[in-house]
Amino acid sequence: MRSVTYWMGVSLDGYIVGPDGGLDWAPPDDEVFRLVTEELRGMDAFLLGRRLYETMLYWETAERDPTLDDSRREWAVLWNRLPKVVFSTTLSEVRPHHRLATGSLAEEIERLRAEPGEGEIAIGGAHLAAEAAAAGLIDAYRIRVYPVLVGGGIPFFPAGERRVDLELVGSRTFASNVVHLHYRVVR
Repeated sequence: MRSVTYWMGVSLDGYIVGPDGGLDWAPPDDEVFRLVTEELRGMDAFLLGRRLYETMLYWETAERDPTLDDSRREWAVLWNRLPKVVFSTTLSEVRPHHRLATGSLAEEIERLRAEPGEGEIAIGGAHLAAEAAAAGLIDAYRIRVYPVLVGGGIPFFPAGERRVDLELVGSRTFASNVVHLHYRVVR
């Protein structure tokens, strides 16, 4: 069965965006970007909410940007080919290779798990991931921890998260002091 992975970057104090909604504290260096690209290769689908969907629209045309380096162009190609399910109550349509969710998060995950394939089903965005975590649908966490305290914003883990035991699958520290952690949920 395909696993569901919460896949995001986070500040050391636990936020995915700062108090102003910005991500300027998490610029991907080349080494981290290569890791993220390799992880993206192992994904068969990506679940995201409206805000993250709108943020990621930049990558829809990025591969045509002449100033983009080869590694980011490669990431854009991989990202654009990846099927995405967008959860939104305000959007009426999304771009090609995307579809609006027609069922609940649990129903969409069940549908994706039933499809052929061995790649991960990734979730991006704290609100959607919190819903998946509360329902016990997350199998793994891939977290890039950035060496910064932002003092507030949207938390990676929601307040009142239930206890979840984790097993460390792997970790890596980069020259930029970003730490990548990969945990599997112990069932």
